[in-house]
Amino acid sequence: MMRRQYLRLPHVLRLALVSVLTLGAARVLLDGLRNNLAWGEYETARVPIEVSEEEIIEDGCNVFEGRWVWDNASYPLYREEKCPFLVKQTTCVKNGRPDSLYQNWRWQPNACNLPRFDGLKLMEMLRDKRLMFVGDSIQRGMFESMVCLLHSVIPTTGKRSIRRIPPRKVFKVEEFNASIEYYWAPFIIESISDHATNHTVSRRLVKLDSVAKHGKEWAGVDILIFESYVWWMYRPVINVTYGSTDKLQTFNVTTAYRLALETWANWIESSINPVTQKIFFMTMSPTHLWSWEWKPGTDGNCFNETHPTERSYLGTGSNLDIMGTVQDVIRQLKVNVRVLNITQLSEFRKDGHTSIFGERKGKLLTREQRSDPNNFTDCIHWCLPGVPDTWNEILYAILLQDYRAQR
Repeated sequence: MMRRQYLRLPHVLRLALVSVLTLGAARVLLDGLRNNLAWGEYETARVPIEVSEEEIIEDGCNVFEGRWVWDNASYPLYREEKCPFLVKQTTCVKNGRPDSLYQNWRWQPNACNLPRFDGLKLMEMLRDKRLMFVGDSIQRGMFESMVCLLHSVIPTTGKRSIRRIPPRKVFKVEEFNASIEYYWAPFIIESISDHATNHTVSRRLVKLDSVAKHGKEWAGVDILIFESYVWWMYRPVINVTYGSTDKLQTFNVTTAYRLALETWANWIESSINPVTQKIFFMTMSPTHLWSWEWKPGTDGNCFNETHPTERSYLGTGSNLDIMGTVQDVIRQLKVNVRVLNITQLSEFRKDGHTSIFGERKGKLLTREQRSDPNNFTDCIHWCLPGVPDTWNEILYAILLQDYRAQR
């Protein structure tokens, strides 16, 4: 049928169509060759990274203040179906989500532009280095996002692998001797939920003054990105040990969080070499459990949301006491720990969650569960590609500015 329709076209139109198809195929081939050549250039030698004027963030620009703009020309930065490292929890389209609009929004700071994410440049900055994300499943999503962003620029001949070394996942790029890692530590400090897969317990218990076991895994890592929030918000109080492991106590969550962060801060001060290591702390990833926060008078959640909200707000899922604790503890540190304040920019994105198109207890929702969005919608985790890609774009931008300043 298509051949008959093609033969019916006037001769000039047929020639034009052939030209367009030929040029398109040639462009795809050239882009692939250019990417392979660039990869080869970077992998064989230490190539100084050129930071163009467009990639420079002006002094005084707060990259965390801005708005989301529609951009279906250059976003998403990778394709869900092209990244084999995503877990089922985040592959929303594959899991049945009917729209993919959430993939096409770009974060635009008010006073400057973010540099375009360049995986080749990041790989050169990570040559002979380890970058590790530490936290819960939100942080795992950021890890998977980063792996997919980098995987999209690695040629098929590139040597990369992913290994599970519980409680770590390690994505290794052999040509650069670089690794992107994820370490499961939902409370940062030690807890009875530290097992990589078997961590669901009826009574959560944390060891507020103990981080040594985790610290052994973090030691010497070149770039550490920490995050811990959602697991603390299960109930207003939490079971703890503090001082003596034999004495079980119950603390208010905000009090326990501060003590835990102080324990972490002590480890940072005693164990980090500020000359060779970079430390980041990511603020709380917001939840969108109650639609009345952005749409007064409604009683739903993030289910069926397809666009960001335009109104700036902090929802009830974002605890200001916790935010204040993070700022207070980090402000007192002598070691430079930079805050990735992703809370407000992510608060706009009520549309970006996995909703009913993710997992619960390791399994995709059944048809019956999906028909009950009030009880089974996940408004905590994020679809990929999606919001966590922006968190990584900001991280990349900061690392790029560091690189420029050091040259």
